[in-house]
Amino acid sequence: MFAGTGSDVGKSIVAAAFCRIFRQDGYNPAPFKAQNMALNSYATPEGLEIGRAQAVQAEAAGIPCHTDMNPLLLKPNSDHTSQVVLNGKPIGNKSAYDYWKKNFQFSIFNSQLKKEVCVAFDRLASRYNPIVMEGAGSISEINLRDTDLVNLPMARHAKADVILVGDIDRGGVFASVYGSIMLQTPEDRKLIKGIIINKFRGDMRLFDEGRRMLEDICGVPVLGIIPYYKDIYIEEEDSVCLESKKFKIQNSKLIQVAVVLLRHISNFTDFDTLERDPRVNLFYTNNTSDISHADIIILPGTKATLDDLLELRRNGCAQAIVRAHRNGKMVVGICGGYQMLGETVSDPNGIEGNIASLPGLGLLPIHTVMTSEKTTKQVTFEFNGQECKGYEIHQGVSDTDEAILQTDHCIGTYIHGFLDNAPVIDHLLGKFKIQNSKFLDALAPRRTDKVRSNKQDYADFKEEQYNKLADHVRQHVDMERIYQILTNHD
Repeated sequence: MFAGTGSDVGKSIVAAAFCRIFRQDGYNPAPFKAQNMALNSYATPEGLEIGRAQAVQAEAAGIPCHTDMNPLLLKPNSDHTSQVVLNGKPIGNKSAYDYWKKNFQFSIFNSQLKKEVCVAFDRLASRYNPIVMEGAGSISEINLRDTDLVNLPMARHAKADVILVGDIDRGGVFASVYGSIMLQTPEDRKLIKGIIINKFRGDMRLFDEGRRMLEDICGVPVLGIIPYYKDIYIEEEDSVCLESKKFKIQNSKLIQVAVVLLRHISNFTDFDTLERDPRVNLFYTNNTSDISHADIIILPGTKATLDDLLELRRNGCAQAIVRAHRNGKMVVGICGGYQMLGETVSDPNGIEGNIASLPGLGLLPIHTVMTSEKTTKQVTFEFNGQECKGYEIHQGVSDTDEAILQTDHCIGTYIHGFLDNAPVIDHLLGKFKIQNSKFLDALAPRRTDKVRSNKQDYADFKEEQYNKLADHVRQHVDMERIYQILTNHD
């Protein structure tokens, strides 16, 4: 198990790296995270829903993703409530207080969830070896110890060796690592067999003394110090990364693509491929002035379509998008963004919340009604005569049978991964290349090994990145010692 001193320390990426390393070394690994809280999710081949991070880790392991890899997924609807997805299917909404409070009813609910995640792990462990487990957030939230399903209690059930991951980039790594270990019970402390320091910048020789000091005070070996990287592209789970992608014109000759920053944005990995296209400067914004600078405007998916639609009307972004469309700009809506581009969005049964109905932006001739049944499936579709792939995860039904709806300069679709397909990207960007030679001139300085060609198959590109990540981690982690830990497992 890769556990963390806190959120966003790099557990998911480290786990993905080890999934690929174990696969390269001839083993049959699989990822596992008992409980995930994320709006980035993915549809399994069976049409069920799991956290995107475990789907990425399964790709790194070279196996199809399955709900046993992430049996419990919490998808926040608001600051206080989350949809609970168990074994790939939603079972209702819970407030944070209801989810964690210690009364009799909760105890029954929690014990049922604990049983489900343990059974899922046992099924997975019967088919794969080793299981690369991931913890959640910090392992030292002692106030939640009795209800924890994902960290040390899960490690106890799995009899897992635990490696603690700390982020040195944010500072305070000594206190966070030492505190995380010392706050465990004596029984759980014995499970922690090593430490990995992640996101190191600079000359690692300067940390030699720090490494020795950390081992002395913690009594646990430091198994590796992984440097920060910028040239490996692995899909990220947390929306924290979007803070660094807000509006910035890097090159006025590039095609400016604005992704509207929604409060409940989901599946923002939909835009990773487009962001790396050498013709594009992609940024996230909820500022009307920024939207006016864009050549293409994308409304992304959201876990709360009506709530985010209301906010777009309040902050002026809705009007800015309509105005940009009127001026000939291309507008694309994906999933919840697609619903917003229609005539109306209705929620008569309060599936999402208290907003019964709102007018959409009126750019597409569809009407959407929220329903309790959730659509989750992988799909194959045709675009400009070429076969493409993606997946759907959405609440609500629109009154059209079209998988992709196009008007003059507006496209809407329920398909996540729509923009991972080269025919789609070429269609969106092609007219700019034809109409403006300045975009052609802008390509040369960005065509490096670090940026994929739009013609390269996305699956091949991801394989390259997993191998690069594995090489990077191998170089800076004591793999021999890690295998010794696994071999001497008791």
